[in-house]
Amino acid sequence: MASHPADPGITIPSQASVTLDHLGDEEIFGEGRKPGIDLRYVIAAIRANLVVIVAIIAVALALGLVTTLLDTKRYTANASVQINDQSQRVLGDAGGTAEELTGNGWDTDRFLQTQVDVLKSRALAMRVMQKLHLQGNARFYEQMGIQPPSANVGEVALRELTIGLLRGNMQVRLPRNSRITTISFESTDPAMSAQVANAFAEEFIQASLQQRYDSSSYARNFVAGQLDDAKAKLEASERNLNTYARQAGLIRARDVGSSKDGESGTGASSVTTASLLQLNAAASQAHANRIAAEAKLRALGSKSPLADRDALSNPAVQQLFTQRAEVEAKLQDELTRHLDGHPTVRQLKAQLDAIDRQLNLAAQNVRSAARAEYEAAVTTERQLQAQVNALKSDTLAEQDRSVQYNLLAREADTNRALYDGLLQRYKELNATAGISASNIAIIDRAEPPSAPSSPNLMKNLAIALLAGLGLAAITTFLRNQFDDTVRVPEDVEHKLELPLLGVIPRAREADPDVELADPKSPVSEGYNSLRGSLLYSTSHGLPKSMLVTSSQPSEGKTTTSFAIAQGLARMGRSVLLIDVDLRRPSLHRRLSLDNEKGMSTLLTLQDNIEHVVHKSAQDGLDVITSGPIPPSPTELIASTRMEELIEELTARYDVVIFDSPPILGLADAPLMSALVDGVVFIIESERARRGSLKASLRRLRTMRPMLLGAVLTMFDPSKAGHRYSEYYGYEYYTYTPSSEKLKG
Repeated sequence: MASHPADPGITIPSQASVTLDHLGDEEIFGEGRKPGIDLRYVIAAIRANLVVIVAIIAVALALGLVTTLLDTKRYTANASVQINDQSQRVLGDAGGTAEELTGNGWDTDRFLQTQVDVLKSRALAMRVMQKLHLQGNARFYEQMGIQPPSANVGEVALRELTIGLLRGNMQVRLPRNSRITTISFESTDPAMSAQVANAFAEEFIQASLQQRYDSSSYARNFVAGQLDDAKAKLEASERNLNTYARQAGLIRARDVGSSKDGESGTGASSVTTASLLQLNAAASQAHANRIAAEAKLRALGSKSPLADRDALSNPAVQQLFTQRAEVEAKLQDELTRHLDGHPTVRQLKAQLDAIDRQLNLAAQNVRSAARAEYEAAVTTERQLQAQVNALKSDTLAEQDRSVQYNLLAREADTNRALYDGLLQRYKELNATAGISASNIAIIDRAEPPSAPSSPNLMKNLAIALLAGLGLAAITTFLRNQFDDTVRVPEDVEHKLELPLLGVIPRAREADPDVELADPKSPVSEGYNSLRGSLLYSTSHGLPKSMLVTSSQPSEGKTTTSFAIAQGLARMGRSVLLIDVDLRRPSLHRRLSLDNEKGMSTLLTLQDNIEHVVHKSAQDGLDVITSGPIPPSPTELIASTRMEELIEELTARYDVVIFDSPPILGLADAPLMSALVDGVVFIIESERARRGSLKASLRRLRTMRPMLLGAVLTMFDPSKAGHRYSEYYGYEYYTYTPSSEKLKG
């Protein structure tokens, strides 16, 4: 939809026109349509039902006020507790260790929600009931606002009633991103509310500790049973191992309970194996010694014995070499002074020979010692190798017997490790049972409230106001949905899905012609806007021929037809206005014209166009009245003569406007709608109903007409909450609405 530039309040079609033969019933009457929210339409509905809305809201507020005044005062006490996902052990390293309760850090939210559910549980309410001795307590029932049960009520029913009161009046609030939980309890007595709230907090802690102790007790009993079984298995496996070792003649050097290199005690060696290892090491050493002795002996055979390092390191040999050097030095000194035969020279030579003989003897001793050492090394090597070979056979035989022994030994070691682990766990459970600190702590204890929490006057009034607004909205919506009367301009689009060409207000004067004669009157302004809409109603502008009709009589067809013709004539157009209502004509009376000849005489070929055309007071506007009422108007309109007349008249005039009879019950208007270029549908405000309009448009649809749009006539803005009078600009002029309607 688009607005006419000269008349911003008038809505005109965005397309050239609407052809009804392309529209189904749903498209014509808005069925299946999904319109957006029109605030102006909503405001109009509110203003139209303002009295009902105010009454509903007033009644709701009154009920809220009365309910508040009559309601019993109730008091709510709040206790806050902190719930941690870890608890501190009393015993542990460095004064205590943290015990994780959630299993995973990311599971904290689920853990906290679980604790909240525990607070709301029936078991905790029963603990509170037992602690405060509330079952059968008449004072408690009175403070909860109920009559104490009679004496013949069973114990089970009484217990369930008490637990239900506790759970029904207790609330738990856990804010997001916080571990501080608020426990609230409501009753008619402040002291009772505080007492029960504190009892819930205390019993919550006790229930948590009791649950942990019960879990630990179960674990201790279970571990004790497993420990007894492990002990019996260990004793049996040790006994089987010793029995087999005795039968197989195996002597094992085992360190019970120890392991080497991550292996069990089955890796310990027997006596035979230990001996073999020792002899094998000794044989290897003897072999090395023999090789060394042999090498030494060969070295002495290839050189002087006195050149050997061991011989040179001998103190006796070193002393002989020293003496020989001294004697040789003296001999050389004497030879420089005496001859060889000199006694001193001979004596020194004799000493030198004696020393040489001693050195040769020492060399022989060194060679003899090396040979003796070699022979001893060979003998030792042979003896040790023989013993090693003998022990190898014994060890291989023992290994065959050790297979079963090792299996039994591994079983014994496994049972021993299991027993040691269970024993350690059992000691830990006994040491820590029942001494864990609670992960729940009371932050604020509940105090008796000084002011009642309910009834809250402002809260109740706000709820009553919201309820009243909701009920008023539903009532307004239902009334608007079931009201099929077209009252305001938006109803044309919402209820009929028709383009709105214009809105004509109710005339102030009894005679609408007086309003039309005044260019400043609201009626004149409305028809001027309608004229502007018609100028752009089709793709080629103003239609050459137009039919003005309505669903029922007296909706303003004649007045609208004349006003459109008069307005177009003022614009310099040549306009012909024809009254084709051949049953109840009214145009000749409005214009005070003779009706002895007119459209009926033209259709019956009794006159020609020049004889039936009347000049009006407005330049450019000619009129053809209906003429004498014929016996069968439908046959005349359906004749070929009507088509010929329309073609001839549209050729002579710029615009030809037909004032037709209503649609319902008559065939004249539908027949005419198929012969003209466009149809203007007149709807009287607050009179036309959707049912009759739907039937009328359905009849038009059978003729496949070109529907230009609808005009809402006799619209009273004051009854629409003054919203539309401002929108369409009708309050720009001061006027007093008249009860006289526009007559068709």
